[in-house]
Amino acid sequence: MRIRATTAAIAALLAVAVVGCGNDKDSDTGTGTGTGTGTGTGTGTVKSAAPKASSTAEESVGAENAGLPPKPTGAGRDAVLAVVRDVNGNLTHDEDKAVDAARNQCAALNGGAANPDHSAAQRFSYDGVTLTDDDGSHINFGLRRTLCPAT
Repeated sequence: MRIRATTAAIAALLAVAVVGCGNDKDSDTGTGTGTGTGTGTGTGTVKSAAPKASSTAEESVGAENAGLPPKPTGAGRDAVLAVVRDVNGNLTHDEDKAVDAARNQCAALNGGAANPDHSAAQRFSYDGVTLTDDDGSHINFGLRRTLCPAT
């Protein structure tokens, strides 16, 4: 149960980071903490009052800023699922969940996580499957060869 709570907390933090990067609600409503005197350095952005429709390009930029690779498709998706299936076939019953976990693990790998093998073991321990750090190491090895090669 603790693993699920930890995984949920990590997912929540990533979601807040992605949403928090572009969300400046205070500047839209005029209730921010700024003085409004116009003496800023000119590095801010001006937002329109009309809500803007989200597009795939904008979503991918937000995900990229969070360290998430784009969602794999076709053979790339099959390769990622094969990596996860190789460790434990029960983890790919929900393919979208496995791909999302893989993308989040890439963010941890590329972000310099302190113990990426343990992180992978926790991230992929779901649906009654509990992985070890050694399993996490295998997942990380496969992800480095498919979805998120080291740069």
